[in-house]
Amino acid sequence: MTLTIAVSDEVRTLAPGFTHLAVEAHGLINGPSDEDSSALLDDAVRRLTERLGGRAPHEDPHVAAWREVYTAFGAKPSRTRNSAEALARRALTDAGLPRINRLVDLYNAISVAHLIPVGGEDTDHIRGAMRLVRSTGQEPFPTVAGGEEAVEHPEPGEVVWRDDEAVTCRRWNWRQGTRTRLTEESVNAVFLLEGLTPATAAELGAAATELAESLEKISPGARITLHDPA
Repeated sequence: MTLTIAVSDEVRTLAPGFTHLAVEAHGLINGPSDEDSSALLDDAVRRLTERLGGRAPHEDPHVAAWREVYTAFGAKPSRTRNSAEALARRALTDAGLPRINRLVDLYNAISVAHLIPVGGEDTDHIRGAMRLVRSTGQEPFPTVAGGEEAVEHPEPGEVVWRDDEAVTCRRWNWRQGTRTRLTEESVNAVFLLEGLTPATAAELGAAATELAESLEKISPGARITLHDPA
């Protein structure tokens, strides 16, 4: 199946400075977090610390832009933070970044090092085209609440990623759904790198190239393709 990724006109109107890149990969080798993936996360924290130079993550222009657009669609950015800010804040605590699995560790490291939202989806579980839209409030969002499987619904007007079956990520890049997340059994994936002005296409491209190179190292022989914005 050919992967299709589309951004709705409503979202482009809300955030005209939005851009994204997709890294599609087939034949990946995943598994539990290991020394190599942990080292990538540690290096990402070092790079983040150098970038911030003592500032808080929300003071970085990349994160500030996401806070503005979250406010524009009705979210409270100090309570529901974009994924890059949430990871950056956690990286700077004593607890540090979580270790999930090799692929998730890898894309989290890219997100923290470049301070841009990066998500990963298992393409074997995506149904139809991936679309970034403003929610009607009726779409299902499979998740976990209190340790149990649950189905939520986005707020009307909320920006969400979805496919033909359901929402895959709420509040743009705030919370990923359970159906398409990357597990240790995942072998095919798409990684979405997202930016808002002042993040440039060149910056997103550098992050995507670094991600692709890291994927090739942990999964020799994987077929990796970079997709430009649609």
